[in-house]
Amino acid sequence: PLRLDCNLCAIVSNSGQMAGQKVGAEIDKSSCIWRMNNAPTKGYEEDVGKRTTIRVVSHTSVPLLLKNPEYFFKETNNTVYVIWGPFRNMRKDGNGIVYNMLKKTVDSYPTAKIYVTTEKRMSYCDAVFKKETGKDRVQSGSYLSTGWFTLILAMDACYGIHVYGMINDTYCKSEGFRKVPYHYYEPGRDECEEYFLHENAPYGGHRFITEKKVFAKWAKKHTIIFTHPNWTVS
Repeated sequence: PLRLDCNLCAIVSNSGQMAGQKVGAEIDKSSCIWRMNNAPTKGYEEDVGKRTTIRVVSHTSVPLLLKNPEYFFKETNNTVYVIWGPFRNMRKDGNGIVYNMLKKTVDSYPTAKIYVTTEKRMSYCDAVFKKETGKDRVQSGSYLSTGWFTLILAMDACYGIHVYGMINDTYCKSEGFRKVPYHYYEPGRDECEEYFLHENAPYGGHRFITEKKVFAKWAKKHTIIFTHPNWTVS
């Protein structure tokens, strides 16, 4: 099992909000730095920093890491990888397609620190979704986001959390919001368009806006601050 104990954690969003923020040096001073999926630091150090303590990766993003395994599993050797995904992809009996990929990776990079979430942890994250939103995740056709897993893990591991570059649930409807791409490291659909698309998808959508409402609620109970853009947690 993975034991993490951090004082101040920085969680760096993959959002286009990070572009041009020049907070890399500040982020690198944090005791633990969390990143998500395949968000790179190389070439973006000035904005997002260069250190990575923990990288939380969705089962769907594992193939993206494997496109550049030398960078992820050799050069960034101190990083702990936490991979989350449904049982069907993570099963260890030879039929878990993502688990099999990871097993091969560990064979090629024996020093890589790769952990996978247990079924129990996955059901716990679903239960938290139901408790906070009143909706059953599966019945409502929702997929949890990597941000959701990251925040739940970080609340267990960190005394204080500083989230960079994550927008709140009302941002896309506010005046003068910044139009940015969904990810800082690749051109793509506008962030707010992506959010609306997912929030209203009948099936298989991430409920980003709903999740952000829940994060704001958690910020009142835990030491969590959100900047770039700043949230006012009333």
